[in-house]
Amino acid sequence: MADVEMMSSDSESIDGDSYDFRSLLSSLEIDFLIRNNGDQVKIDSLEGKKLGFYFSDKEDEICQIFTQKLVNVYKELSSKGDFEIIFASWDYSDDTFEEFFSEMPWLAIPFQLLYLEDTLDELDDFFFQERDVPRLVILDEHGMVVTDDGVSLIQKYGVDGYPFSAERFKELKEEEEKARREQTIRSILASPSSSRDFVISSDGNKVPVSKLEGKTVGLYFSLSSCKSCVDFTPKLVEVYKKLEEKGESFEIVLISLDDEEKSFKESFGGMPWLALPFKDKSCEKLARYFELSTTPTVVVIGPDGKTLQSNVAEDMEEHGIQAYPFTPQKFAELAEMEKAKEMVQTLESILVSGDLDFVIGKDGVRIPVSDLVGKNILLYFSAHHCLGCHHFLPKLIESYHEIKAKDEPLEVVFISSDNDQASFDKSFSEMPWLALPFGDARKSSLSRRFKVIGIPMLVAIGSSGRTVTKEAKDLITMYRAKAYPFTEERLKEVEAEYEEMAKEWPEKVKYRWDKKRELTLMHMMHYRCDECNEYGQVWAYRCKERDIKLHPKCGLEAEAKGTESESMDEETPNEGWVCGGDMSIGFCSSSPLSRGRQISVLFGI
Repeated sequence: MADVEMMSSDSESIDGDSYDFRSLLSSLEIDFLIRNNGDQVKIDSLEGKKLGFYFSDKEDEICQIFTQKLVNVYKELSSKGDFEIIFASWDYSDDTFEEFFSEMPWLAIPFQLLYLEDTLDELDDFFFQERDVPRLVILDEHGMVVTDDGVSLIQKYGVDGYPFSAERFKELKEEEEKARREQTIRSILASPSSSRDFVISSDGNKVPVSKLEGKTVGLYFSLSSCKSCVDFTPKLVEVYKKLEEKGESFEIVLISLDDEEKSFKESFGGMPWLALPFKDKSCEKLARYFELSTTPTVVVIGPDGKTLQSNVAEDMEEHGIQAYPFTPQKFAELAEMEKAKEMVQTLESILVSGDLDFVIGKDGVRIPVSDLVGKNILLYFSAHHCLGCHHFLPKLIESYHEIKAKDEPLEVVFISSDNDQASFDKSFSEMPWLALPFGDARKSSLSRRFKVIGIPMLVAIGSSGRTVTKEAKDLITMYRAKAYPFTEERLKEVEAEYEEMAKEWPEKVKYRWDKKRELTLMHMMHYRCDECNEYGQVWAYRCKERDIKLHPKCGLEAEAKGTESESMDEETPNEGWVCGGDMSIGFCSSSPLSRGRQISVLFGI
């Protein structure tokens, strides 16, 4: 089978291999599959069909989101009768399996058979996959693996990817490349398949796409339920109206991602620009075409119909109409302006705005920003509703106290993304440092200045008032208080210490539960140890094939125990071996067991 460049390197190791899945299921004593109404389906009835093996877990938010996408694709293809999906659950109880499976119109391996760890292990080995979800392995009608990265392909192409062959994916890729080469505003916004050659105004009038030719056009990808979009839209309206008043040849077209027409009408009704019709198929295609990764996004199309910028939402927020006409030359000018501002940045220029020249301590006492000048400052962007913030906060508090105990000139300022005063009060009550008041106008300007797109985020400001790093959260996560004061020089010293530490350890160790597996010492930012179930960072022993990860101390102990009988009960770690030590981190799994898989935590935009 011909290689397809778009497929991941992981999938290339199995793409084109042929598997007898019937023999596999038979060897696992699975001779039938089930539907969510309890009907049993014989394995033999799937002969000659294209199959998708879908590994998923209800507790994983990404799985839930992708499952809905997959359901829509499956329903559209059901009339063809030659494509079936088999659900292999990663759920931890029959109840969650039943609840999740009730949303699925396809088949599943009975949960009581999958509950045995060996069954999932066999399936993992069968498809040579890393143990992560969601995972979709697609086989053609001959049992030939097309790809084990079906999730990405379904997300990218949806129904258009059918019949999910390498030839079809290659064809789609070539079509995309041609479309980019020959891109015009008409090819972007008109829909030949439905004969639609217009966009609409908020009063329902149809505006021919030809009216946009020769203009600079902003494609505004938005979702009415997205708070960031709600906050951004007034700024975009301001920019739009100012450019309109100046007589600039600029237009905006809303590409709504709403699922409900009522939400679309309510949000679009307050916008002065144009839009694609609600639920137009071009909306989803354009999201794929422009590789949409976040909202709000404003893609800029130049007067010649070519893409000028992939997303200028942040630039519009920060620079307003100064960012127009969004050309590379204009952005080069803005970058030089930003660089010049950074060179003269002071703490007051960051934290003082008119009469807002203070932060608050406990009980709301006002502390002048001038009292903080000359100190190292950490700006902590966080919110009470953010799960990742709850996991990170204890590590930041621990590091803060350790640094302050050495009489270091450090202060932290909490910048809240909470939705109400009560949530802010709960968040701030857990913190031993300072804050901006809830609803403070400076929060928006600070978020724009430091390009805060996810929380928690931690920005380090040096004693001079200049920015040291925007990645202080990662540094605290990796090195705790040792990272202070977060300068490049200090980080080089810390990294050298850890490199020296690793010289005492062997490059590879054996895994005591599977002596065939070798684990290799490598850098990892954060992970859960599959031996002690605690978290760690910096160094780990890892088997990539099975995604097994161990703390170095656990890895060394596990290898030592590997020489003992496998039937021995697990021993208590040797005295003095505190597993993980200061190498445990604060991200926890939403599931009670790890099964060796890495858990993703979604952060609010």
